[in-house]
Amino acid sequence: MSDGSHKQYLLMHKHVPVADIELDEATCSISAIGHVYHEQHAPVGIPVKRGRIDRAALNEWWRSRAIPASRDGIKEALLELNLSTTQKLLDKSLGLSLSDQYWICPSGSDVNWSKVNFFDNPFSDDVGNVLFGKGSSSERISLMSPDNTSDGWLKKKWAILEGKRCLIKGGSGATQQEPYNEVLASRIMERLDIPHVPYSLLLQDDYPYSVCENFITPQTELVTAWYVMRTQTKPNHVSIYQHYVNCCKALGIPGIVDALDRMIVVDYLIANEDRHQNNFGVVRNAETLEWLGPAPIYDSGSSLWFSKPLGLISPTAKLTCKPFKQDHEEQLKLVTNVDWLDLAALQGIDEELREIGRGSLFMDASRCDALCTALLKRIELLAEFIRSRSSTFWRDEHSADVAEDIAYSGMQSEEDWER
Repeated sequence: MSDGSHKQYLLMHKHVPVADIELDEATCSISAIGHVYHEQHAPVGIPVKRGRIDRAALNEWWRSRAIPASRDGIKEALLELNLSTTQKLLDKSLGLSLSDQYWICPSGSDVNWSKVNFFDNPFSDDVGNVLFGKGSSSERISLMSPDNTSDGWLKKKWAILEGKRCLIKGGSGATQQEPYNEVLASRIMERLDIPHVPYSLLLQDDYPYSVCENFITPQTELVTAWYVMRTQTKPNHVSIYQHYVNCCKALGIPGIVDALDRMIVVDYLIANEDRHQNNFGVVRNAETLEWLGPAPIYDSGSSLWFSKPLGLISPTAKLTCKPFKQDHEEQLKLVTNVDWLDLAALQGIDEELREIGRGSLFMDASRCDALCTALLKRIELLAEFIRSRSSTFWRDEHSADVAEDIAYSGMQSEEDWER
């Protein structure tokens, strides 16, 4: 029974009860886990031993569903919502998300998935508008929103556009460049025939935003690499790359190495600085638990020297690299096959970049010229890299590399991955 400071819930996976849980109202954490009903439906990567779910791990998973404290403008938003932390938003919307099918049902309630899920039911714009600094349109703010469980540090909100669930995401800093980068990255992947989430550009009050349709459906869910890699303990001598591949193979997830080849190549081309373990992963059927394969590539905005001043835009400059190596050239060596890659398909991509950025109040002509020059040079450098290696060399180099411990085998911090 609830004592006033604790509330009882059923952790649900769509229609399937997973476990009885108790939430502490003060800390918004899971204070107790009761009976476990269907342990195979527990969130991926959360240990279940002898029918008991690891409470610390489940708490970490629960907390990670909340908007990160690093979100741009979150302090101001919390003031308007009269909340002390983003964690307090979680139970206000029953923990519902548009990335997976988990939620919490108040004990004794007749609430069911069909009535509350955001895939099939409308949701409030209030939280999203507050997160965007626009305030609420009504005096009584509704907190029933998938925005309560959105991750990442950029301003973002979910919206229903022409009946489709779409994510609208802003930029940062003086250049507001991330939305333009998302669009360009999706154009590059379209030309290279790489599975990806298409992005379009939206201008509101002269500010750019990227828009993409949700690639998760009412039947599927995203499981990020971070949680896939928690399904097994990583031996010290095994690299992060190989550990991820091993975990996927053990789970029976098809097509992982090919998908990683494409992701690493794209991230090299666009000089992606933030491909952390929470913005790539795999998709599974939430009902049958069947693994469907790698998720399409998404969230590529922190690229193309987005945070660098004009003078530091250089195709050969030292850049942050994730998730497997600290250096993009070293990470390229993990690619096992490039037979699929047709760099000729990128001819004229610089003109597409100019078209995407045309009229921007943030990316002036000089910056656009520098970005185009640097992007074309990255394509040229990749071509040179490929020419310097025969197919046999690629395979041998990769085999030798994954057999050894990578110096960068220490996991990045979760705080870093929130970005």
